[in-house]
Amino acid sequence: MISLNLFKHRLVALVVALNISGFCSFAYAQEPAAQEHGEHAAAPGHEEKKGFNAKEVILGHVKDAHDWHLLDIAGTPVTMPLPVIIYSKVKGLTVFSSSHFHHGHVAYEGYRLVNHHYLEEKGLDATKYMEGKVIAVDANDMPTGEEIYDFSMTKNITSMLIGAILLVWLMLAVAKAYTTRGSKQAPKGLQGLVEPVIIFMRDEVVKPNIPSKHFERYTPFILTIFFFILINNLLGLLPGSANVTGNLAVTAALALISFLATMLSSNKHFWAHTLNPPDVPFLVKVILVPVEIIGIFTKPVSLMIRLFANILAGHIIILSIISLVFIFGSLNQMVGYGFLPVTILFNIVMMMLELLVAFIQAFIFANLTAVFIGQVMEGGHDDHHEAKAHH
Repeated sequence: MISLNLFKHRLVALVVALNISGFCSFAYAQEPAAQEHGEHAAAPGHEEKKGFNAKEVILGHVKDAHDWHLLDIAGTPVTMPLPVIIYSKVKGLTVFSSSHFHHGHVAYEGYRLVNHHYLEEKGLDATKYMEGKVIAVDANDMPTGEEIYDFSMTKNITSMLIGAILLVWLMLAVAKAYTTRGSKQAPKGLQGLVEPVIIFMRDEVVKPNIPSKHFERYTPFILTIFFFILINNLLGLLPGSANVTGNLAVTAALALISFLATMLSSNKHFWAHTLNPPDVPFLVKVILVPVEIIGIFTKPVSLMIRLFANILAGHIIILSIISLVFIFGSLNQMVGYGFLPVTILFNIVMMMLELLVAFIQAFIFANLTAVFIGQVMEGGHDDHHEAKAHH
């Protein structure tokens, strides 16, 4: 298991490097000198401030960013700068590498990446300026309040593109295997790995929940949702990876897609029973109809929060367990080494659990989407039972 994980880590790191090299190049992000920026002036307790900060490490991993932090070498962060794409009504379109920001220490082309050092230096309200956000600044490096539109290739967007590329490559490889070998021969290799999953999702998720005359039309959609979430869940378990499905904006977009597919699949029968339930007393309708309408919108919200919370919680737990080594090590070096075996054991267990969660959460999201679509189709379950009776 460990050897397989190490192989996957190296493989994904290679894929990331090859796919992103067209946008940007690797850069060793050197911290600006203390004398140049006045942020780390020599003072008592300076070394204490430079010590391990578990909060910054954990939040730095789970949050989105304009560059991709890979690892640290002798205290120097090795990052992959990503394209910053800003549009403003005053300057128009501006495109440059995020390496020009120097991790938020320097403004570039009239734009600045907000971080806590900048907020403290300028005495700005942290509730007004979100960390990690790009803002417009003047010649004195102060916010101008100008409205800008950020279309940058952030870490999460880049990781999603990699996930999409892997998804397309996976499906094309399986389709090519069917084309060259035919459907009569037993599947093998990648085809043998993916085919049982596809058949399971079709027969155990789509067919039981969507009426028989419609399920074939929705099978590709449900499969796409399942594999997209699964691939991004698995990529998120790799060291230095992005927290895509643990990002609320991403899960909200997926839930919105599920919601739109559900609403577009609805018909007059569904809305008639929702807005005017038959054989129900009027006073009960006054209570039941608002509850039904609210339920339409709470379903995608539950999808959004469930996926976001489970993936984010798993990442935070794993990073917290890893951080314990450095926390104890900062107190006493021998205690840190003594706690290392415990951390390794806990992390192996957590990684195995998170691997299971990655599959479960992808399955739940796809399954509930199929359930919701089937519920808005007239006689969905009745049609399914009738089809079974005919067989």
